[in-house]
Amino acid sequence: MTISALGVAPSPPETAFPVRFQYDLSYASADHGIKRLVKEHSLNNLTAQYISILWDEGSHKTNVRSFLGEICEILGGERFSVFTQVMLDSVIGTLRERGNSNATINRKMAALSKLLRKACKMGDIYNLPEFRRQKERQGRIRFLEAEEEQRLFSAIRMRCEDSYRLSVFLVDTGCRLGEAIGLNWNDLQDSRSTFWLTKSGRSRTVPLTSRVKEVVEIPHGRLKGPFAMHTQVRFRAIWNEAKAEVGLGTDDQVVPHILRHTCASRLVRGGIDIRRVQIWLGHQTLSMTMRYAHLATNDLDSCVAVLERH
Repeated sequence: MTISALGVAPSPPETAFPVRFQYDLSYASADHGIKRLVKEHSLNNLTAQYISILWDEGSHKTNVRSFLGEICEILGGERFSVFTQVMLDSVIGTLRERGNSNATINRKMAALSKLLRKACKMGDIYNLPEFRRQKERQGRIRFLEAEEEQRLFSAIRMRCEDSYRLSVFLVDTGCRLGEAIGLNWNDLQDSRSTFWLTKSGRSRTVPLTSRVKEVVEIPHGRLKGPFAMHTQVRFRAIWNEAKAEVGLGTDDQVVPHILRHTCASRLVRGGIDIRRVQIWLGHQTLSMTMRYAHLATNDLDSCVAVLERH
């Protein structure tokens, strides 16, 4: 009602029909202030849209696709315009129930976070949950002793000479399996190997040992690189057959990646400082390389002499 100097004015009659309001949920993009309608998307939709933009081709991209596919399966293909904290907690809880370690959960969450941040920036979703890194336990790092390497490599060589050459290359360069298979001939120059398709996205170059120089000396033919005849699946199959033959079949840590650990352990135990080992392996942070620092026991020998004087 309204009040005037003459008294109380009657209220206007109520309308005979309901008043309906329609809202458009829109997102103000950081670019040029353009407003876009926020629609609901499934994680598979966002993955298909952005995976080739966010990740380079290679084994890491394959792993990311698998991680995001599993998360979408956990969500039941749910479509969303906001990824809530409840959704994130549910995913983490399910992964843990499936036996995923904290380290594995962190890798999967890193892929999810990167995808959602891109989607939010592009206006596909309008809110992000808080991602907290799970605490990782420092487990024992398994590496091959010289005798184990000799037995395993001999069994591999009996099955496939190319797999043997690849094994030697992996243990003496410390590179990842995908990095080796992806090498081109031009990446081998002046007794050095340059890895371009790396997990970190940063290239690195390492010098080659005498035996590595030998195993990469093969006829080029139509091959793109020294190990282009291989796939990861084929090499892992040969590896598993060989390790079972030499009595390592029940050791679930004896996987091809153990050759990278073996290379790192030999460098550290041989007295190479941890910073150089980091550069050799291509670790983004020194903390990743510090996993091997405990192997540098000789560095502590001089401490005994100081203590003996007291």
